This record gives sequence, structure tokens and C-alpha cells, in this order.
Amino acid sequence: MLNLSDNRVEPDKYTPYFDSLRSIEYKFKPLRKVRTVAIVVVIIIIFLFLPWTQNVRAPGNLTTLYPDQRPQTVQSVIPGRIEKWYVREGELVQPGDTIIRISEIKDEYFDPKLIERTDQQITSKKNSAINYKEKSVALGDQISALENNRINKVEQTENKLIQAELKLISDSIDYEAAKLDYSIAAQRVDRMEELYKQGLKSLTDLESRRLKVQETQAKKISAENKLLTTRNELINAQIELSAIDNEYAEKLGKARSDRNSALSTFYDTEAEISKMENQLSNYQIRKDNYYVTAPQKGYVTKTISQGLGETISGGSEIVSIMPAKYDFAVELYVEPVDLPLMKVGDEARILFDGWPAIVFSGWPQLSNGTFPGKVWAIDNFISPNGKYRIILVPKEDKIGWPDDLRVGSGADGILLLQDVPLWYELWRRLNGFPPDYYTKFGKDKPEIDNMDKKIIR
Repeated sequence: MLNLSDNRVEPDKYTPYFDSLRSIEYKFKPLRKVRTVAIVVVIIIIFLFLPWTQNVRAPGNLTTLYPDQRPQTVQSVIPGRIEKWYVREGELVQPGDTIIRISEIKDEYFDPKLIERTDQQITSKKNSAINYKEKSVALGDQISALENNRINKVEQTENKLIQAELKLISDSIDYEAAKLDYSIAAQRVDRMEELYKQGLKSLTDLESRRLKVQETQAKKISAENKLLTTRNELINAQIELSAIDNEYAEKLGKARSDRNSALSTFYDTEAEISKMENQLSNYQIRKDNYYVTAPQKGYVTKTISQGLGETISGGSEIVSIMPAKYDFAVELYVEPVDLPLMKVGDEARILFDGWPAIVFSGWPQLSNGTFPGKVWAIDNFISPNGKYRIILVPKEDKIGWPDDLRVGSGADGILLLQDVPLWYELWRRLNGFPPDYYTKFGKDKPEIDNMDKKIIR
């Protein structure tokens, strides 16, 4: 301070009289300062060696563990018009409870007796099929009878053919004998004429010989005619045998054609019956679908189709139902760079929207308002948002998840990794290094077999 004023104040003069001046008096005490700095340094060093839990923080939301426990919409299988509502929003429904009743809008289903008339048509078709089946059986019997008749007729004709052949042989012999008799008689007539010219035989003997020649000639002609007749009979028998084959082939072909036509009509009728039975089943199931029922126990959260008389199409969403019983899970989305750090069974701490929390991410045991969890599943394929999804479930712990949670609310997950000293974590972050990738084997890599490689984190 510059002492320029004539009225100067001497500090030492008044200090003993005033406590306030004595309390603010500057006193240089270097030993106390050194001690304070040393204590602070020791505390900082000790603090740096405290354990710090490495972690990965990821946003997500609350969901359910099983797909059938998640919110779902109820659709109408068939198109129709809303006639009546049986539920309201927020109401608890049981499996099979009716939600709405719809009426038909397609003209081919307007007939109130459609099922009965279709059943009658099926009965008529079945009777027709029975008749065609009996006709095919009768034609089969007819074919068997024709085949038996053909065999009998062929055997009969073959017998006639054999008889004609034997008769032809007999007539041929008779004809040859007649020819021989005629030749002998003609020679005897010639000798008789020589003897008659010599006067050795009478005219009566000559005429007798000539008469004998005429008789043998007549027998010869008769035997020849008989032989020709027998040959014609043999030819006729052969022709008749061929005609029998052709005749019965035609009859059997026609009978088989009629039988095949009857069977074809029978099978067509059977196909029509199956088709009509299918239609009948569809009509009956369609009639049951006029009432849309709840698939499981849950709460009606929102009516999507509204009002009466509104027309809905097949597959249209009618209401949204939240199952009454579900198992909570949290789905988190982590960056691809953090995915190798994750494995099934890892521990995590979860912050739920609406639950106040004091979080020390590196000291989860000191955090308040967080809830324990563990990794249940890890997706093998990246999500549309460019991250990988991880499913967390409650850990078997005394501290369970709140009962008032709602599916779809936000959640923030802290995936716990390894415990490291605080100085190491600060050094890692200052250098921009990722968390440790070491496995339970420690920092030394285990030997990796070529056929059974393990992921080293």
C-alpha cells in the first residue's frame, strides 16, 4: 500500500484491540499448506485406485419376452358389415368372448338356407354317384358274360371247323374212290366193246357195262359235288370264326367304353361331391366367422373400426388387445462397435421412464432407482436403425421390476462389463480406447484350435 496520506493508520497499533482485525491478519504458515496439499494428493491417489465398472449405455423400450404376450390386433377373416359391438375400450375380455357381430355383404351368400340346400345337392350327387357305380358294375358283369359267350362261340365254331375238315377228308376219299370206279368201269366198257366186235360178248352185256359206267360217272359227279360242298362248309366255318372275333370284339369294345364312361362320370361326380363338401365346410366356417371373438385374455386398448353399419374387408383390423398376462423384457439397441462386448448372461442395470434414479454408472452398487437385469438374447442381424438389438430380462434378485410398468414405455440400459481401476478408465477414455475385450481367461489369449475358435473380447 502507498502511504501518501498524512492521516495514516498503523495496522499493528490497533490490531490488539480488535478481534476482527486479528482474525483476518495474514500469517504465513507453510507447514499447514503442505500438509493440506499432501492429504488432497493422497486422497486423489487412493480415489484413482478405486474399482470402476466399465459399462455400455444404450437406449431402448419396454416389451414382452414372448411374441404372444405383445399387443395385437384382432382382424376379421371375411368381409362384412358391423351389426353390433359387444365390448368397449379398456374392458377385460376372456378367450372366446364376442367382440363384434358382422353380416354378409356378398350376394352369393345372401341365401339364408344356403347350407341346407348345398347339403341337399350333395345328397343328390351322392345318389347319382351310386347309380353310376352300379351301372359300371352291371357293365362289368356284361363284359364278363360277353367274354364267356365269345369263348363258347369260338369253341363251338372251332368244333364245326374240325368237323368240316374231317368231312372234307372223308369226301375227298369218296371222290377218289368214285373216280377210280369210273375209270375201271370205262376200261371195262372199252374191253367189252372189243369183245363185242369180236363176237365174244352180247349186246346185252355191252349195254350193261355202259350202264355201269354211267352209274359210276354219276357217283363220281355226286362225290365231287359233295366234296365241293364240304370245302365251302370249311371256308364258311373259318369265316364264321373270324366273324365271331370281330362281332364280340365290337360288343366288348362298346361295353368297355360304356363302363369307362360310367366310371368317368362316377369319378367326376365324386370330384364334384368333394368340391361341394368343401364349399359346405366353407359355408359353415364362414357362418361361424360372423362373430369375431377374442383370441386370448386381455384388455381392449383401442377400437380401430368404429360405428354400426361400417363395411370392413377381410383381414381388416378391428380392435387392439393387450394380453392380461405377460413377462416383461427390455429391448436395447447398441452400436456395432459395442456388440463384441456383449454375451448372454451379462448383468445390467435398467432405468425406467417415470422412476426417479440417482445413477453412478461406474458404481452400480451405489446407484439408486435402477433395477437389475441380465442379457437374454442378442440379435444376429442388424436392425433397420443400424444397431443391434439386445433383450434384457429381470434378474433373479430380491429387487424385482415395478409392477406398474407398461409395455412400450422408455427404458435406458447400463450393460455392466469388467471392473477396472479408476485411473485405468480415465486413461482409456482420454486415449479413446474401447472397453476391455478380454475374456474370463484374462489378458493372455488362450490357445485357439483351428476347428473350435472362441471369440476373444
